[in-house]
Amino acid sequence: MSHNNQKKIALINDFTGFGKCSIAVSLPIISALKIQCCPVPTSIFSNHTAYSEYFFEDYTDKMQSYIDNWKKLDLRFEGISTGFLGSEKQIEIVEKFITDFKDKETVVVVDPVMGDYGVKYATYTKDMCERMKELVCLADVITPNLTESCILTDTSYDEKMSFSEIRKIAKKLADLGPEKIVITGIIREDYIYNYVYEEGKNDKFLRNKRIGKERSGTGDIYSAIISADAVNGVEFFESVKKAADFIKKCLVISEKRDIPCEDGICFEDVLTKLK
Repeated sequence: MSHNNQKKIALINDFTGFGKCSIAVSLPIISALKIQCCPVPTSIFSNHTAYSEYFFEDYTDKMQSYIDNWKKLDLRFEGISTGFLGSEKQIEIVEKFITDFKDKETVVVVDPVMGDYGVKYATYTKDMCERMKELVCLADVITPNLTESCILTDTSYDEKMSFSEIRKIAKKLADLGPEKIVITGIIREDYIYNYVYEEGKNDKFLRNKRIGKERSGTGDIYSAIISADAVNGVEFFESVKKAADFIKKCLVISEKRDIPCEDGICFEDVLTKLK
């Protein structure tokens, strides 16, 4: 009996019960795009850390046993997608997961969640940043924001960095190994740009009007669409455009409903329109 008669993505990220981010957001997005989503939890949160109080359980010590049972089932994955990783040990486990499960048909998408607005997250030490570079080397596609792109390339961050400088950073990222790169969330006055880089094919900036304030979960939605589309064979530039347009629709609804920013992004109303 084979358990591999349907396309599957292994999604490695934390699970957060409230606040619309990580697995709770990515799973329905991937499912809507007709891919089976198989989560590997890295930690469990009642609600994410932007709230004043939250329950948290680290899942690191349980991850390998969890994964080993997938090996016993001889599971195969057309996609592997990673999100926030909280320690060097977790990055090591993910690297082993990719080594064990990736074959020539598997697309690896890494969202190197390391920081924002020019600042590393508190959990990210210098050693963790170096380890993330190693993980990026194993990826086919990466979706860093500008801060993360600078960290990965040892570039000084400047929120007003020129487009030509961003192109140079993308080339440095490509030299690490990924064939497809989108640098997200480049803010210029009333617009947000995403830079799409694909060696010999795409070198384009996409522009969308800014809507409201920053919300949790947008990066997870972005990465989930990119991952599912990669497995489905959607052209990369079109996938990035789809992700940006979908998030824009979600943000409009979130603002109309006056949803608190930490509560995330309302994607459910338009989920059935995602194709």
